[in-house]
Amino acid sequence: MNVVRAEHALASGRVIRLVQGDITEEHVDAIVNAANSHLQHGGGVAAAIVRKGGAVIQQESEAWVRQHGPVPTGRAAITGAGALPCRAVIHAVGPIWRGGHEGEEEQLRSAALSSFALASDRGFTSLALPAISAGIFGFPADRCAEILLTAARDFLREHPESSLREIRFVLFDPPTLDAFLHAFHRIFGPAAES
Repeated sequence: MNVVRAEHALASGRVIRLVQGDITEEHVDAIVNAANSHLQHGGGVAAAIVRKGGAVIQQESEAWVRQHGPVPTGRAAITGAGALPCRAVIHAVGPIWRGGHEGEEEQLRSAALSSFALASDRGFTSLALPAISAGIFGFPADRCAEILLTAARDFLREHPESSLREIRFVLFDPPTLDAFLHAFHRIFGPAAES
């Protein structure tokens, strides 16, 4: 069962939450998948999403790539959600960590902002994201947390017209969760923990 570990309400009433658990169990309008450019969902959270949601997610992803070409790093694509308890899956292509000198931080922020914009364009009110790029792509979890959390805060502040009311970050493994909790407290203050 997923558990809210921290939350922060912005002045607008919109909420950013940290959730410990399985992103495929989230009852939100859309979840974000940490994807590669060809949307081949073979490992990490991507494989879990296809396993739970069904092969239709992989099939729709392949159709998307056939029609539009590979998804550039820092961008996102959207498909249906198969059997998942959400309406759509947004496939965000984060960077592979190469030491931090090849624009990886900007690309990660861009992948998050692209995901928020896609969700907003569809009129979605709630979105759940994993720690994009922090798994098999090797992005340091503490930097990942700081970038994704500030991107969420900035997007909600800078887009008052957006339909998004809640952004959740769903973390499965304890070290990544701890990195996000530390970043959350640095950004939003110590009173944010649930």
